[in-house]
Amino acid sequence: MASTAAPSSAKGSPKSLSGLAPFLRPYRVQIGLAGLFLVLAAATTLAFPLALRSLIDGGLIASDKGTEAMALREHFLALFSVAVALGLFSAARFYTVSWLGERVTADLRNAVYAHVLRQSPVFFETTQTGEVLSRLTADTTLVQTVVGSSLSMGLRNAVMGVGALAILIWTNPYVMVQVLGILVLVVLPSVWFGRRVRKLSRASQDRVADASAIAAEVLNAIPVVQSYTAEDREAARFNASTDNAFRTAVRRTRARSVLVAFIIIATSAALLWGLYQGTQAVLRGDITAGHLGQTVVYVIILAGAVAVLGEVYGDLLRAAGATERLMELLHAEPVIVSPAAPAKPAAPAAGSSLSLEHVGFNYPSRPDIPALRDFSLNVAPGETVALVGASGAGKSTVFQLLLRYYDPQSGRVLLDGTPLTALSLDTLRTRIGLVPQDAVIFSTSATENIRYGRPDASIEEVEAAAKAAFADGFLRALPEGYDTFLGERGVRLSGGQRQRIAIARAMLKNPPLLLLDEATSALDAESERMVQAALESAMVGRTTLVIAHRLATVQKADRIIVLDHGGIVEQGTHASLVAQNGAYARLAALQFVA
Repeated sequence: MASTAAPSSAKGSPKSLSGLAPFLRPYRVQIGLAGLFLVLAAATTLAFPLALRSLIDGGLIASDKGTEAMALREHFLALFSVAVALGLFSAARFYTVSWLGERVTADLRNAVYAHVLRQSPVFFETTQTGEVLSRLTADTTLVQTVVGSSLSMGLRNAVMGVGALAILIWTNPYVMVQVLGILVLVVLPSVWFGRRVRKLSRASQDRVADASAIAAEVLNAIPVVQSYTAEDREAARFNASTDNAFRTAVRRTRARSVLVAFIIIATSAALLWGLYQGTQAVLRGDITAGHLGQTVVYVIILAGAVAVLGEVYGDLLRAAGATERLMELLHAEPVIVSPAAPAKPAAPAAGSSLSLEHVGFNYPSRPDIPALRDFSLNVAPGETVALVGASGAGKSTVFQLLLRYYDPQSGRVLLDGTPLTALSLDTLRTRIGLVPQDAVIFSTSATENIRYGRPDASIEEVEAAAKAAFADGFLRALPEGYDTFLGERGVRLSGGQRQRIAIARAMLKNPPLLLLDEATSALDAESERMVQAALESAMVGRTTLVIAHRLATVQKADRIIVLDHGGIVEQGTHASLVAQNGAYARLAALQFVA
C-alpha cells in the first residue's frame, strides 16, 4: 500500500507511538493529573519499606512490654496509613489513565475513519475494506491497552524501580555498584532481542488484518457464496488465513516469552547477589535487621518493576506496530481534493450545463487501457441525454468523472461553465443526484434512507418523494411504516423496492443534475412503467444523464450518445439513429426484435 506509507523515520520502532501526540495534546490536564497520582502512588510504595524498617528496629526492640505494645500500635498505624494512601492514589491513577485510554482511542478511531471516508476510489482499488476495519478495531484496541493501562504501569514501575535503585545505592553503595554492572549486561541483549519481537508483532497484526479482509469480503457476498455452495471452500480459506495468523502470533509470543524469561532470570540473579551480600553484612554486624528488611523489600520492588517493564516493553512494541498501521491510514493523502480557493458558481435556473472537452482518461489500475479517448460532449441545461453502448464503452467512466471520483489525464470537465477542479467537492456533489444500478440501502429506517441526501428534510417532504418514486405504497405496508428498520443493505426489501427508495432519495435531494445509472434495471415491468413515469416528471427542470442498456427506457431522451471503446460513434434522437442504420440501429434491432 504505497499510497499510505508512513514516514520512514518511524518505521518499526517504538518511536511510532509519537504519532499519538496530537491526540494526547488536548488532554494535558488529565495527563498531568495522571502523572501526579502516578508519582504519589510510587512514592507511597517506596515509603512502605522505610515504615517496615522503623517497625523492626523500633517497635520490636523496647525496654518493656507496655512500651513495646504502644510502639507496635504506632508503627502498624503508620503502615496502614501508607496502605490507605497507596490505595487512594492508585485508584485515582487507574481512573484517570483509563479515561485517557478510552478518550484517545475514540478520537483516533474517529479521525482515521473520517480520513478514510474522504479518500478517492484510487485508495480503495489498492486497500481492502477488511484491512481498514481491522486497523479501526484490533489496532485501536492495542493502542487503548497501552495508553489506558500498559504505559501507566510502565511509568509507575519505572519510577518505583529508579527510586528503589537510588535508595539501595544510597544505603548499600558497594554492593549495588556490582549489581548495576550486571544489569547493564542484561539490558544490551534485551534491546537486540526486542527488535525481533517488534518485527513479529507487526507481522502478526498484518496476518490478522488479512483474515479480517477475507471475512468482510465473503460476508458482503454471502448470497453468491451460498448459491455456489462455496461455504466449505470459503471457510477453509478463512481457516488457512487464521492459521497463518496463529503461527505468526505463536512466533511472536515465543520470542516475547524468551525475552521476558531472560530479563527476569538475569535481573533476579543480579538482585539475589545483592541480597546475599546484605545478609552477610547483618551477620558481620555492619547493618541492622530492619535495614536488611528494608533492603529485601526494595530488592523485591526493583525486581518486580523490571519484570513489569519487560512485559510493558512487549506491549509497547505491539502498540508501536498498531500505531504505525493507523498512521499509514491517517497520513494517506487523497488524490482528489477541493481547491484552496474554490469558485462559487451561481445556482442554475433550469438544470446544469455540462461540457467535456477532449477528455482522455485511463484508470490508475489499468494505465495502458484508455477508458475515454479525446471525448467531447456538451449538454444544455434541462436536456436529457442517454449514454448507450456495450459494456466497457466508457459510460460509467463519464459519471465517475462528473462526480470527480477521478480527474482526467487530458482535457477538462465543466459544470455550469466552471471547471470541476475549481469547485469544492461539497459544492460539486451537492449539485448532482445519483441513482446507481445497485441501489445502496443503509442499516436504518426507510425515512432516514430517503432523507440521506437532505438530513433536514421534513417527513412530509420524505413522503412526497416516496410517492413520486412509487415507494409510498409498499413503505406504508411495512410493520412500522416509514420507521421500519430495513436491515443491512436492505435485505428485507426486494430489488425493485430498494431501487425505488434510491430514486426517492435522489428526488428529495432535488439537484440540478441527475445521473441515472440503469435506474430501472431491477424493476418488474409494472414497477418500471410507474418509475419511468416518475423519472420523466423528475427530469423536468433539470439536466439528466441516463446510462441504459435497455434502449426502450431512453427512446424519449432528447439525445442519445452511442459510445464504443471510449469514444462517441453516433449521436441523435432514437428515430434519427435508427434511420442511420448504424451501431445504434443494430442494438435496437437486437433488443426490440427479441
